[in-house]
Amino acid sequence: MRVYLGSDHAGYELKMHLVNHLIKQGHDVVDVGPHVYDPDDDYPAFCLHTGAKVVADPGSLGIVIGGSGNGEQIAANLIDGVRAALVWRTEIAQLARQHNDANVIAIGAREHTLDEATGFVETFLATPFSGNPRHARRIAQLAEYEANRPALPELPPS
Repeated sequence: MRVYLGSDHAGYELKMHLVNHLIKQGHDVVDVGPHVYDPDDDYPAFCLHTGAKVVADPGSLGIVIGGSGNGEQIAANLIDGVRAALVWRTEIAQLARQHNDANVIAIGAREHTLDEATGFVETFLATPFSGNPRHARRIAQLAEYEANRPALPELPPS
């Protein structure tokens, strides 16, 4: 599987670890950057490009990494077609794929050990979308809104 990875300085060490680990696992890995450690770099460009590459390459998945993962998830989700989930437990990585058909995960490198984060990534990559009609329906609703940016949908009566 092709996997795109992008980070900032806070996620650089984890990204490099994952690049090497995933290559050893047989994945086609694309390191979007940064390619050198720079303590003053900013995450948006790396995460935006990671998300764009995933969307342009159907069947691929992406990983964005920073200190907390929050900003990285927000940045990736600005790309139409990205469904990025912030992952902090193995079960969340699994549910992100099964229920949300997430194509990008965000990880906070300062929040997890290398082993924990590697486990999240392995679970994310190994878990398929369930195809459950209710989950597919919800994803389609989000895609429709994203494609057309209509007025917000009506809320059901309380």
